[in-house]
Amino acid sequence: MIEFENVSKSFWTGTRRKVILHEASFRVELGRSLGILAPNGTGKTTLINMMAGLEKPDEGEIRRSCNVSFPLGFMGGVVGKVSAMENSRYIAKLYGLDPDYVEAYCRWLCDLGEYFDQPLATYSSGMRARFSCALMLALEFDIYLIDEGMPGTTDVEFNRKAGAILQERLRNTTIVIVSHQAQTLEKFASSAAVLKDGRLHMFDTLEEARQLYDYQTQG
Repeated sequence: MIEFENVSKSFWTGTRRKVILHEASFRVELGRSLGILAPNGTGKTTLINMMAGLEKPDEGEIRRSCNVSFPLGFMGGVVGKVSAMENSRYIAKLYGLDPDYVEAYCRWLCDLGEYFDQPLATYSSGMRARFSCALMLALEFDIYLIDEGMPGTTDVEFNRKAGAILQERLRNTTIVIVSHQAQTLEKFASSAAVLKDGRLHMFDTLEEARQLYDYQTQG
C-alpha cells in the first residue's frame, strides 16, 4: 500500500507558487490498480515521483508498505557511459536479483541487437525508452508506476510485447498510471482519480472520473 497523509507539495515558478497537492490524503491499495487523470502542467510527474520516493513532500507523510517501482521512463540510477548490459546487471544486483536473468530478459524484450552492448549515451530516445521499460518489467514489484502510459516508441513489436506483459502483471500486481488522456488508463485502471488544483478526487470507476475531468478541462 502507498498512503499519503495530509501531503502538500508546491513549486515557485518565478512569478507564482504552483500547488501540486494541498493537504492530500489517500491510499493506493494492493490489488486495485489506479488511473489518475490530470491536465498537462498540473504535476502528474511530480505526483508519481513522490509515490516512488524520488521527491519529498513539503508537508505531510508518505508511507509505503510494499515494493514500489521507479516510474516507467525514469532513467535515474543508470549510467550513460556504460552499456545496457552493464546497467541491467548492476541494477539486478541492487535489487538482489540474478544478473544473468535480468540481462537476458532485457535483451529479449528490448531487441536492440548489438546496441545492447553499446553505451546508453549513444541511444536514441526511443531506444532508451525501450530499455527503461524492459528493465522495470524485469524486476519484481508489488506496485508499478507509469507516467503517461507506455513509452513512445515506433517499434510496434516492442509495444505489443511490453503491453501484453503489463496486462499479465495486472493479475498479480497493482499499477498506478497517470495521464492527461482517459483512453490511456482504460486497459489498466480498476479505479480512478482526478488531480485538479492541488486536490486528488477519488472515484470507484474511470467513467465517474472522466465526467469530472471532462467538465473541468472544458470549463
